[in-house]
Amino acid sequence: MLLCTINNFTKVILRVDTLYKIKLSKTFLMTTKTSVNPRSIQLLRIMVSGIFLVAGFNHLIYVEKTAQRIEQANFKGIAHLFGDPQWLIIASGIVMLVAGSLFLIGYKTKWAAIILMAVLIPITLTVQVGQINTLGPLFKNIAILGSLQFFIINKTDNLLKTNKL
Repeated sequence: MLLCTINNFTKVILRVDTLYKIKLSKTFLMTTKTSVNPRSIQLLRIMVSGIFLVAGFNHLIYVEKTAQRIEQANFKGIAHLFGDPQWLIIASGIVMLVAGSLFLIGYKTKWAAIILMAVLIPITLTVQVGQINTLGPLFKNIAILGSLQFFIINKTDNLLKTNKL
């Protein structure tokens, strides 16, 4: 058995079998916990939800203007695959308002993030991909998708209830 220390923090135990195969012990697997302030997670959730609340409201108020943007997009065919663009704009506006509100208050955060991601991906592919003048909004949407993935991957629903701040 061989004990190695990496960076004074991680210890790796290697065992050489008779067949000269090296096996990593369980101590090498992801056992370290990352400490994050629960308030920062709450703040991230609130800020990301604001984007969807404003976008959902704009989808419902400016249906015609949003439909024109879809018709001018290089990949407008993606929207047409799902149906009438005006109906999709209204439906996505309602979904963004409802899921964005749930995300804001922290109720069923993982499911709200999944729903918001399901709405954001086709919007991003339709309106922002393939157009040089929408590179900024494209990367903004990529960052938002990363934020949503954070809440999908990590269990954050009860974070503020279990940790006193």
